[in-house]
Amino acid sequence: MLLVGCGDVGLRVAQILSPRVRLLVLTSSPTRVDEFRTRGITPLVGNLDQPASLRRLSGLATYVVHLAPPPGSGRQDPRTQALLSTLCRRAPPQALVYASTSGVYGDCQGEIALETRATHAETVRAQRRIDAENRVRHFGRARGVRTSTLRIPGIYALNREGGTPRERLLKGTPVLRPEEDVFTNHIHADDLARACVAALWRGWHGRVVNVNDDSCLKMGDYFDLAADLFGLPRPPRVSREGAQNQLPLMLLSFMGESRRMDNTRLKKELRLKLRYPTVQTGLSG
Repeated sequence: MLLVGCGDVGLRVAQILSPRVRLLVLTSSPTRVDEFRTRGITPLVGNLDQPASLRRLSGLATYVVHLAPPPGSGRQDPRTQALLSTLCRRAPPQALVYASTSGVYGDCQGEIALETRATHAETVRAQRRIDAENRVRHFGRARGVRTSTLRIPGIYALNREGGTPRERLLKGTPVLRPEEDVFTNHIHADDLARACVAALWRGWHGRVVNVNDDSCLKMGDYFDLAADLFGLPRPPRVSREGAQNQLPLMLLSFMGESRRMDNTRLKKELRLKLRYPTVQTGLSG
């Protein structure tokens, strides 16, 4: 089993898999080699931005979990292209799971986002993800590899660095007024890791799966809920016009997209029972 991109979620995947399979991890950080060995994971030093460093991956893994993000610029994902090209050189893996983002749907204006909905990237970040999704789908069809693409919204967990809205609440960052607010979606990091593993064994060939919990909250309601659970003041509410003058562009882009993701495939096809079906259960510990 090869993990590509082993941050917080990757380590959670590894914790689930380590008793069952031999785990390899691609890392671009030589300083993490000892950490991985201590965890019983075999580290392979290589960099997705340097395709020549990936040669040893060819024909090495039966299963692959690809969690590495695209680069921070451009409209394509050369990292995914480099990985897939390497995996093609010898016997390809049997299955590959790619972690994408719900941002590929764009703004659904509060409508329910099914996996069959056409992608509509409204940011360059999402365009890179669509490029990666297309490459993974083509790779699966051309090489006979069972690929699964997981579309993932906001990831949270109490034991994840930056995994709760506490810091933002402490800063008093405002949210939109209810009448202008957007629907947002979430998944607990542990449930996401379990979904990655489930897709390895149960994913349908070439299938896209939304990986989100059962919550149906607007962004402001999410932060209000978190504030109440943490015993902090609720964030101030502002108009969208007012937000333009107070918030960074990245945050404003998230406030410009509203969707409610459907997780039927996650439950029925991957047969995943969520441990944290709502944000309230996840943030309550």
